[in-house]
Amino acid sequence: MSGKTAQGNFFEDFAPGQALTHPTPRTLTTGDQALYTALTGSRFALHSSDGFARALGLARAPLDDLLVFHTVFGKTVPDISLNAVANLGYASCVFGTPVFPGDTLSAVSTVIGLKENSNRKTGVVYVRTHGVNQNGEAVLDYIRWVMVQKRDPESPAPDAVIPALPESVPLADITVPPGLDVSKYDCGLAGAAHLWDDYEVGERIDHRDGMTIEEAEHQMATRLYQNTARVHFDLLAAQAGRFGKRIVYGGHVISLVRALGFNGLANGFRIAAINGGRHTAPSFAGDTIYAWSQVLEKTALPGRRDLGALRLRTIAAKNRPCAGFPLADAEGKADPAVVLDLDYTVLMPRR
Repeated sequence: MSGKTAQGNFFEDFAPGQALTHPTPRTLTTGDQALYTALTGSRFALHSSDGFARALGLARAPLDDLLVFHTVFGKTVPDISLNAVANLGYASCVFGTPVFPGDTLSAVSTVIGLKENSNRKTGVVYVRTHGVNQNGEAVLDYIRWVMVQKRDPESPAPDAVIPALPESVPLADITVPPGLDVSKYDCGLAGAAHLWDDYEVGERIDHRDGMTIEEAEHQMATRLYQNTARVHFDLLAAQAGRFGKRIVYGGHVISLVRALGFNGLANGFRIAAINGGRHTAPSFAGDTIYAWSQVLEKTALPGRRDLGALRLRTIAAKNRPCAGFPLADAEGKADPAVVLDLDYTVLMPRR
């Protein structure tokens, strides 16, 4: 058999401190943004309108923050998670310089932790990924951990190294796009009247709308990011697994949740950070995703009287509307409908 085809890395192939430079660089265009919008329904005005962006001091509409996230993430998959069982979570994710059509993104990852699972068939790999544009400017930096298959269950396990993960991204690390001026922010064009001042810590928001995941659409979305993880595509292989079907890329669920969050958080125009997140259960084609959010913190940005940060906890549930704010059952166990628990920070204009 030819040895020219790549089989991806297994758990045994990783070592703490290992650096991985990921192929291939990707130039993003307005076509990528249009397809992302078609696949997710995102409606945030800053990413939809050059005129709206220019009124805020930007040259044109930047690409959606999560399109940037997924593109950088997709670069890492062939090296890190081609043989993944599941992507488990995120931490310390900082969005840097905005990405505009025509920018080219590339990524490098460093292994920062390893832990074999008790079944000896899999292990958890922790990596820190750094994404840059063609000028070497940071566009994204984040930690994720993923469960990866072992090549040989009998192979010896390395000593466990579990990195310390910060609870949240420090305010000092949050990036405000250069030249951003929200004094001319138009709430009417943005689609909602509620600004930073109108939200209260502890407030819960039911985003009301639901979106059903279609088989073709979730695979097209995943291909858009050049994410090659087999669990999302290979039905024949998936039928032999524990679920018997393809798993939806968890990032697609994050994008659907962000799009649903427009109803209630339309003026949260930029994701500044993902403080932490967990995929608590898999999603499959045919599932309908709903979401609700709770305001965790309100923070005024230093030196900015026009702009504030909202730290949000957003919960996604499959096949259950979120008017009852599902999170745990009566016994405190995780509600089986919940598929995503995401802690993130958005920028929002102040009055």
